[in-house]
Amino acid sequence: MSKPKVIVTRRWPQEVEARLQQLFDVTLNVEDKPLGQAALHQAFRDYDAVFPTVTDRIDAEVMAAEPLRARLIGNFGVGFNNIDVAAAKARGLVVTNTPEVLTDATADLAMTLLLMTARRAGEGERHVRSKSWSGWRPTHMMGTQVTGKTLGLIGLGRIGRAVAQRARHGFGMRILFFDPYPPAADVLRSLGAERRDTIESILAESDFVSLHCPATPENQKLMNAARFAAMKDDAILINTARGDVVDEAALVKALADGQIAGAGLDVFAKEPAVTPALLEMENVVLLPHLGSATRETRAAMGFRVIDNAEAFFAGKEPRDRVA
Repeated sequence: MSKPKVIVTRRWPQEVEARLQQLFDVTLNVEDKPLGQAALHQAFRDYDAVFPTVTDRIDAEVMAAEPLRARLIGNFGVGFNNIDVAAAKARGLVVTNTPEVLTDATADLAMTLLLMTARRAGEGERHVRSKSWSGWRPTHMMGTQVTGKTLGLIGLGRIGRAVAQRARHGFGMRILFFDPYPPAADVLRSLGAERRDTIESILAESDFVSLHCPATPENQKLMNAARFAAMKDDAILINTARGDVVDEAALVKALADGQIAGAGLDVFAKEPAVTPALLEMENVVLLPHLGSATRETRAAMGFRVIDNAEAFFAGKEPRDRVA
């Protein structure tokens, strides 16, 4: 019996690619360059499964390939807003993602951004590397305290809860959250998390605001001019969710006008492009979408795609099916 024919759109960890080669008739992206829309369209004609990453735009046009051979889209990432799920359903395509395995890595990075921004670590490193540092002095590059401050979380899913745990038990922070689907009461008690009924009430009380909401249509530009105005003027925004939940033009203005004190961003609205004004701001820490970028996590994500694909091709229900 012939193996299912699959294509992987970018390089994956070596051990994952080795497993793919054992199980499937796989085409790997050895050059690790993004596939264009035409190549993605062709992939749906030529392969039984397409394994994209969150930066591949799998829209209705891409999936309109005729004749359609593909039956499975195994997304390398927990988010799947890069895929037109309704169009996939209409074409009879099954879509899977990789939840759970990247929770800790992303939560760690959210705290990294929070600490870096609060303590001006990015600015400080640039100061040292440029040989501008003239030595210690009492008023040099003072940041803001983290321990004991108030952290507001927009979204308290797996990653939001992991951030809350680190902030509460590691830094003694007070935890506020907004989430229309909150976790169970015992989980909230373990985190010492206080629920608020509106995003605005979170913004008004929080010293740090960290975004952990999905990139759904209703969350597009969730953080807009009005909401930046609702934040404290010494507050800091952290975003490890998706770039399009923030209105970047409004963020630039809020930072420039002193409506908020800083921002730590791992994701951007039009990756890999970054709003130019953000690149010039010292009170912003910018990272290149590193949320899940640990060796352990990226391998686990790849193996999760494989697990779903094995189940699918064996006629079983993939555990991470989203469509």
